Amino acid sequence: MMEYKGYLGQVTFDDEAEIFHGEVVNTRDVITFQGKSVKELRKAFTDSVDDYLAFCAERRELPDKPFSGNLLLRMEPTEHRLIYTAAKKAHKSLNAWVVDTLKTVARSAQ
Repeated sequence: MMEYKGYLGQVTFDDEAEIFHGEVVNTRDVITFQGKSVKELRKAFTDSVDDYLAFCAERRELPDKPFSGNLLLRMEPTEHRLIYTAAKKAHKSLNAWVVDTLKTVARSAQ
């Protein structure tokens, strides 16, 4: 992963074309970049993010922020009750329990 101004770029390598392809993964807008070397790839990534931010400014639109800190979940009422009960048993708020549980799972997936 690459990071610039809070935007995260994920990179893959196309062996046939001998080129790196990247995409910003933490925004709903599409921001891509590519390069034949690491140096070229880094430059293309920062240029793409800067171009995106300039484009938004020209249009007087707010750029899509990488993360707001809010996460809306939809689930069945029985699942909601189950999770709420687990949080209470752990002496935590529902929010704190969900955040702690998701962080644990996300860290183990890395």
